[in-house]
Amino acid sequence: MTENLKNVAPLEEFDWNAYAEGEIYNKESREKLTENYDNTLSKITDNEVVTGIVTSMNKREVVVNIGYKSDGVVSMNEFRYNPDLKIGDEVEVYIESQEDKKGQLILSHKKARASRSWERVNAALENNEVIKGYIKCRTKGGMIVDVFGIEAFLPGSQIDVKPIRDYDLFVDKTMEFKVVKINPEYKNVVVSHKALIEEELEQQKKEIISKLEKGQVLEGVVKNITSYGVFVDLGGVDGLIHITDLSWGRIQHPDEVVKLDDKINVVILDFDDEKKRIALGLKQLTPHPWDALDENLKVGDIVKGKVVVVADYGAFVEIAPGVEGLIHVSEMSWTQHLHSAQDFMKVNDEVDAVILSLDREERKMSLGVKQLKPDPWENIEIKYPVGSSHTAIVRNFTNFGAFVEIEEGVEGLIHISDLSWTKKIKHPSEVTEIGAPIEVQVLDIDKENRRLSLGHKQLEENPWDVFETIFTPGSVHEGTVIELTDKGAVISLTYGVEGFATSKHLIKEDNSQAQIDEKLDFKVIEFNKDAKRIIVSHSRVWEDKQDGGSGDSRRKGKRSGRKEEGHDIPLTTAPLEKTTLGDIEELATLKEKLDNQKAKAVAKKEQKKEAAKPEKEVEEAKEVETKEAAETVEAVDAVEPVTEVAAEVTTEVAVEDSNKEPETVADAPADAKTIAEEGKEEEEKESKE
Repeated sequence: MTENLKNVAPLEEFDWNAYAEGEIYNKESREKLTENYDNTLSKITDNEVVTGIVTSMNKREVVVNIGYKSDGVVSMNEFRYNPDLKIGDEVEVYIESQEDKKGQLILSHKKARASRSWERVNAALENNEVIKGYIKCRTKGGMIVDVFGIEAFLPGSQIDVKPIRDYDLFVDKTMEFKVVKINPEYKNVVVSHKALIEEELEQQKKEIISKLEKGQVLEGVVKNITSYGVFVDLGGVDGLIHITDLSWGRIQHPDEVVKLDDKINVVILDFDDEKKRIALGLKQLTPHPWDALDENLKVGDIVKGKVVVVADYGAFVEIAPGVEGLIHVSEMSWTQHLHSAQDFMKVNDEVDAVILSLDREERKMSLGVKQLKPDPWENIEIKYPVGSSHTAIVRNFTNFGAFVEIEEGVEGLIHISDLSWTKKIKHPSEVTEIGAPIEVQVLDIDKENRRLSLGHKQLEENPWDVFETIFTPGSVHEGTVIELTDKGAVISLTYGVEGFATSKHLIKEDNSQAQIDEKLDFKVIEFNKDAKRIIVSHSRVWEDKQDGGSGDSRRKGKRSGRKEEGHDIPLTTAPLEKTTLGDIEELATLKEKLDNQKAKAVAKKEQKKEAAKPEKEVEEAKEVETKEAAETVEAVDAVEPVTEVAAEVTTEVAVEDSNKEPETVADAPADAKTIAEEGKEEEEKESKE
């Protein structure tokens, strides 16, 4: 045996240390065995998302096997969105670290979901998929939902088809949602649970609407109340009861009739298959109040009611539930200056009214309030006779006058020309103001049209009767220029009266023009009482002084000769003399003489024609004579001296015409007429200027 041991060769590279420790594998065998073992394990790297299997779970942790040499532990909070998680389910996890300090594999399900969440969210939106989410908490206007690890927003209006009163009931619940909107820029996701419910209800609506009929009575639940009506759930489909279909009477808000969650019977008034809209009614289930209206009620009866609506044009009064009448604003008072019904009534007022019209078929009624009082125009002539004076209140202004009210319902107009005798009023506001009292006199009454013509100036004596004796033509008065116009100036004279002077009559002695606020002497050259017009001249004052007090004569010149019967009649120029009353009387006598002669000639002519001609010719002759007589009167009227005209006829011509014996009766008036016509033309020319 010893010999055999000697023949054994020693083993090279034998690991005596390992042998001493009891290991039976050499280095090569160990490496080979390690390689074989590693091949049985999954190859993983940090920050990688892998799929694992839930091997065990409790209230706090979930153990996940990802095929690595050790299992990972994930917090149960990361699986709150999935309450149905159980052992054996496959889940995605994110490898945070293969080994921590304790050699533990660190996994995260939340990060795994977040790393692929945007891809899955976008895919869900594109494919219209239904996804699950966990409602984490409540926020302003809605809820925060955990979807694939992303915080999405669930608006309050998208939780359910019914209005949600308490959002807290949905916190910590897992529900199904649809992604309705994504904002990649801000990483915002909006989800909806209502969209899922609406899809189901849409199918139910089609089935329900297909079975509906007008007039059908159904039971429903009040789902929502708005200011314009009530939405009623008919069992999967909603209908609207408009506020006007809730009650026969007027209501301010639907909650006066129904409350939320009330079960009510409604009648179908109309429906639209395409728009899926249903119109419902509640008041139609009860009889119409007009059908129960007292049959003895008639026009002229007095009724009591409550004002329910007030508009600019009138007020609606409810005399019975559902029975209303209109009081037009014109029937509220006899006065005519009202602008709106609010001046008399307001909502909830209790009023008495007279029935003016009643139409039971159309269910319309018109009422009146002013009829309860006597009509002030009934005895207007007795109460306010023409010429009587009263105190009125100014109600309104117009460009042509002021409307005043003597009493309620009795109004009249003061024309602008009846406000003052002396002043030229451009607008009534220059004399009075709205709301102010004013003394008036009744000038005229139009009872049929309810109009009064009033005057204010008539309360005083007409000063123009006195002015006529003061501002006689030719008299001189001091005046002040108060206004300049294109045609002349307004002159303020004494006693508050105003006159007018043309531009050429404003020239002063130094050839300068009179200016505003300048005090000067003015001569009256025309006074018209009816037109209330006084024409004055300053130029005439200094011209008369230069003429040495010769009065009105101031024109000098030569008159060209005129031809009469083929002969020239020369006119000489003589110094102008002031026209005297004798001259005027002489012309008047001449006029009277011509009138008498013409009348005699006409009478003789008439006698001859009547004797020689038949009755028809006599009538024609009368027409001719009438025409000739009119022409004669015009010729004679032209001779009458009119202030300025008589003054401007030269003394020489006047003497010549008076001394010369007319050859015929027609010659004398021809000369006088020519002189008068020339004077009249000059006067008209001055008036135009």
